[in-house]
Amino acid sequence: MFETLKAAFTTKEIRVKILMTLFMLLVYRIGCYIPIPGLDAASIMQNFNSEGGAGSFLQLLNAVNGNALQNGTLFALGILPFINAFIIMQLVTLIIPRLDALSKEGESGRRKITQITRYVAIGLGIVQAVGIVISWDQVGGDGAVMSFLLGSESPVTMFFSKAFIVLILVGGSTFVMWIGERITEYGIGNGTSLIIFVGILSSVASAIINGIATAGSVADPTVTIIQIIGFIAVLAIIFYFIVYVDLAVRKVTVQYAKQVKGNKMYGGQASHIPIKVNASGVMPIIFASSFLMFPQMIISLFWPNGAADQFYTKWFGVDSWLYVAVMAVLILFFSYFYAQIQFDPEDVARNIQQYGGFVPGIRAGKPTVDYLKKINNRITFFGAVFLSVIMILPTILFKTLFASAGMANAFSATGLLIVVSVALEFNKQLESQLMMRHYKGFLK
Repeated sequence: MFETLKAAFTTKEIRVKILMTLFMLLVYRIGCYIPIPGLDAASIMQNFNSEGGAGSFLQLLNAVNGNALQNGTLFALGILPFINAFIIMQLVTLIIPRLDALSKEGESGRRKITQITRYVAIGLGIVQAVGIVISWDQVGGDGAVMSFLLGSESPVTMFFSKAFIVLILVGGSTFVMWIGERITEYGIGNGTSLIIFVGILSSVASAIINGIATAGSVADPTVTIIQIIGFIAVLAIIFYFIVYVDLAVRKVTVQYAKQVKGNKMYGGQASHIPIKVNASGVMPIIFASSFLMFPQMIISLFWPNGAADQFYTKWFGVDSWLYVAVMAVLILFFSYFYAQIQFDPEDVARNIQQYGGFVPGIRAGKPTVDYLKKINNRITFFGAVFLSVIMILPTILFKTLFASAGMANAFSATGLLIVVSVALEFNKQLESQLMMRHYKGFLK
């Protein structure tokens, strides 16, 4: 990867794209440190740092946004509404024929779907912003959300003050969405993924810095320093395991028969169909997390601190075994659901037969479809088990071994997979850009 970066910076065109990407990410990170006027950021941060202070939904949002939520900044809402809107549009496209037809109309259809996704993201952003403002307001009564008109605390003034904060949050989220689109268009890689990538890494960096500060303030810092080193070592091992599985593929051999066309003979060669072990990536975890956290968000919005909120937090909170069991089942379900979207055995078998190919030892037609379906189901099951282990094991390890160093929540399972996936994808984008550059030079 370092050789790829070195080669990329020596090419002017790619260097400009990289600098453009870094500049836009810098703008995003600056916005994550500009506080919203009228908020008591210290009270919000104290609530997040207190054990069980913030809900799991807000904790996830805060980790993805690089601690922007707990600091009460302009980009506190971040890119998450656009991600949720994208997920919803993917699911709805399979159900609504009109959207399915748009997705197959080429570039114009994709532009229309993207525009609809933006509107859905703004709507979701408004709902989430209202929930966040209510959560902030509960930190210390009306101490966290202050009025703007001459310090008045009348109900009308407080309403417009909170509405103003909602407007700022939604506007900040829309601007982050615009930054992601500009990175995708003029930079390197997917802008949305890179924004999440930077946010997660900044959260981890803040956790490590806080751990070092803790080590300097205690009487015997040796234990804390050992925990920090152990945290980095365990993180490196988990990253290696994720990369190993993410790059693993099951190769299905396909043999092409010889064909005589004119005076030339074609075919007679063997190829393979690569089926990735973890083809769905982090999407099943995101789907499952959103499925479990959406009721909590609704309950916290309309019945805060009520019996329903306490019941859901107790039985479906991130620390409960019921949450772990339900998450594992949902990951298994969404893994198979997403695998059906990405890999169609009937379509693959039809293409193989159309081009004169066959799987050795398997008859063409329905037997080939059944064979590919069986392999895909087995691979999907292994990928779902892998995602379940990654979802459970790091959380237990970090909370058991590194809680006293302040790094128990530094990395979530979703964050681990996103960081690895985005890093690998960014490296592939650079390699493809360099490859295109070499081809252009050869043609000239």
